[in-house]
Amino acid sequence: MCAYACKGHIPPLESPRLRLRRMESGDAATMFACWSDPEVHRYMNLSGMSGREDAEDMIELLNELAKTEDALRWGIELKENGKLIGSCGFNYWQTEGAYKAEIGYEIAKPYWRQGYMTEALRLVLSFGYNTIRLNRIEALVDPRNTGSQALLSSMGWTQEGLLRQVQHTSTGFKDMLMYSLLHEEWLRLEAQRNAVSV
Repeated sequence: MCAYACKGHIPPLESPRLRLRRMESGDAATMFACWSDPEVHRYMNLSGMSGREDAEDMIELLNELAKTEDALRWGIELKENGKLIGSCGFNYWQTEGAYKAEIGYEIAKPYWRQGYMTEALRLVLSFGYNTIRLNRIEALVDPRNTGSQALLSSMGWTQEGLLRQVQHTSTGFKDMLMYSLLHEEWLRLEAQRNAVSV
């Protein structure tokens, strides 16, 4: 099995309402508004941002991580108006041994609970299983983040347990919940979803 390599290319992905695309420096003001919102970054392992320049640096860093095969992050764009509403992608992937990856995501508060993140993550999962050829995709969730837990559960993910003090942040070590979705589970869930939509 050939190991996937993006070589810095962040391929556009599309769903009925969304386009996932590479973020550019011109998106910095929009993403600063998202990333600096206390309600959005409350459970994220993200340092506080003081201005648009910090968001521009973050976008540049994320794009550089794609060049070094360390991460793959898309901006989430509404197709109807071209507005960027958040981002999502792989914090890392491993194509030798475990064939696994970890996802991360956030969306601006005005777009919560409208199905956008479910739609975006379906694109990311499809890319992960079909293109990167992953067997397992993981998500680490702050135990207080009930919204993210509900999202993953609604998509068929399994909560495997609590990882104690697995992340270090500016406020110290944090426990995180481990969620996972296997390729075989994804195939079964997609078959069920397609059967319902026919």
